[in-house]
Amino acid sequence: MAEKKIRVLIVDDSAVVRQTISDVISREEDIEVIATASDPFYAAEKIEKDIPDVIILDIEMPRMDGLTFLHKIMSQHPIPVIICSTLVGEGSDSAFKALSYGAVSIITKPKIGTKQFFEESRITITDAIRGAAVSNLKKLAGFSSITVQPKLTADAVLPAAKRSHLSDTTDKVIVVGASTGGTEALTFFLQQLPEDIAGVVIVQHMPENFTRSFAERLDTLCRITVKEAKNGDSVLRGQALIAPGNYHTLLKRSGARYYVEVKEGPLVTRHRPSVDVLFRSAAAFAGKNAVGVIMTGMGDDGARGMKEMKDSGAFNIAQDEESCVVFGMPKEAIKLGAVDKVMGLDKIAAEVVRVTEIE
Repeated sequence: MAEKKIRVLIVDDSAVVRQTISDVISREEDIEVIATASDPFYAAEKIEKDIPDVIILDIEMPRMDGLTFLHKIMSQHPIPVIICSTLVGEGSDSAFKALSYGAVSIITKPKIGTKQFFEESRITITDAIRGAAVSNLKKLAGFSSITVQPKLTADAVLPAAKRSHLSDTTDKVIVVGASTGGTEALTFFLQQLPEDIAGVVIVQHMPENFTRSFAERLDTLCRITVKEAKNGDSVLRGQALIAPGNYHTLLKRSGARYYVEVKEGPLVTRHRPSVDVLFRSAAAFAGKNAVGVIMTGMGDDGARGMKEMKDSGAFNIAQDEESCVVFGMPKEAIKLGAVDKVMGLDKIAAEVVRVTEIE
């Protein structure tokens, strides 16, 4: 019996974009486009006839904007929605509104450019679709076994290190990884942290430019300082650094000072930034002084890196299934034996505080 495909509706006023995304999806065995629409009114007509599993939705459209349509969908007939727009970087307020209205994730529109760019857009779009299809927003059966393309490991950016030969220190550092559903989870987590918490470095899968706006927004909501990481930034108490979209971010150390290296590189576990890259660097440069947290997200990015952290003496926490939008990344880390504690989102911050205060 053939596996059920994820059925997608594309809503965008650009015929070129609709065709481009359709072409991307047509290459996937587990995903199909059941319809396209040039605006929300046509989309509503399509949904009345055939309800999709996932909607890919633009924000700027004629007759009705995407945010208004999203709000109506979530209040009347919730369906997992992915926002695909050029506004995710420049018009970040719209992106944050979309997330607050219930959008599962946000991606940038694919552009016709180099073969590599188009291929990376394909990976981003199809992985977002798969994540949306299995999100808690709408429990869907039949997508547990999905064929994905071969993926690079953290070896592509940072070779596996032998046990650290760094000088002794008791300074703690917290590294966090998240994907689908992570923007809200991270907001909740960071708001619970005290002003004097050990330095935090975060990888959240999200588009380039959006990470800066996300960090600025969090900085207004949290007691700690939150900023987008820049190459060479020190990891300081009371501060969280968020990896910039489209760049890998590594934890490094010089003497007693932790800092971040922000660099280009290939997609690792189908992402850039990659949680595996951050976690591997934490294993190498922080070792037993690291505390790892893996949150909601599709796929297995971070699982191997967290196992390396565990093997180097770090203390690791995974978000539990009940509080995850997608219990993919935590589940894979747990399966590898990389996790010390599994707990609800509402308990993670307190546990991180407890662990980092232990001498």
